[in-house]
Amino acid sequence: MQSFPEGFRALVLGASGALGAALVAQLDADPRCARVMGLGRPGRMADACAPPIDFDDQGSVAAAAQALIAGGPFHLIVNATGVLHGAGFMPEKRLGQLNYAQMEATFRANAFGPALVLAHFAPLLDRDRGVLAVLSAKVGSIGDNRLGGWYSYRASKAALNMFLKTAAIEVQRSNPNAVLVALHPGTVDSALSAPFRGAEIGRPAPDAAADLLRVIDGLTPADTGSFRAYSGDTLPW
Repeated sequence: MQSFPEGFRALVLGASGALGAALVAQLDADPRCARVMGLGRPGRMADACAPPIDFDDQGSVAAAAQALIAGGPFHLIVNATGVLHGAGFMPEKRLGQLNYAQMEATFRANAFGPALVLAHFAPLLDRDRGVLAVLSAKVGSIGDNRLGGWYSYRASKAALNMFLKTAAIEVQRSNPNAVLVALHPGTVDSALSAPFRGAEIGRPAPDAAADLLRVIDGLTPADTGSFRAYSGDTLPW
């Protein structure tokens, strides 16, 4: 991570997931990184010194950010949380499968929680070099939607992209060096992709994490508010 200063500090939210854990491991192995903290739900694997964070509890997001102020500012913050399927539901293939419970759960995890991360964690960014990245998905691109299906997941990621784009405009006014970016990690071999041949078609989490960190390392303030693939290519909204 050559674009970050010697001794940079990082946070990874969703550190108990395959990709989140891989990001923590690679940042921890970077000799230029002084400290990486992994945040997660109460009872999930996370940094013992990190405050818990739970998107089902709005107050926990604000409380976690408040608890981390003394350890900041942070040069890199990555939100690696997300849900595609859960207990009792899979991505909807047809309009007739839409229901409030699944839509609410998906939007809470993929859009509303990350939006609160933007609100409460963006002020923790370093004013000389600060990047806040959220994991989005190419299927959340409205312009690239050719197949349909996966209604809640697609729509929640599209909503996340709008939250990110709008927040980037506001944050740039007070912190011109901040970079807020939505990242598409591609298919990763993880619990999220497991029901969809993830182990066959997905990349290992360490490889995906390395790709994302490489993209992040190359971002400048001119790139704030963008939607990037793990290759570095700009994706259509």
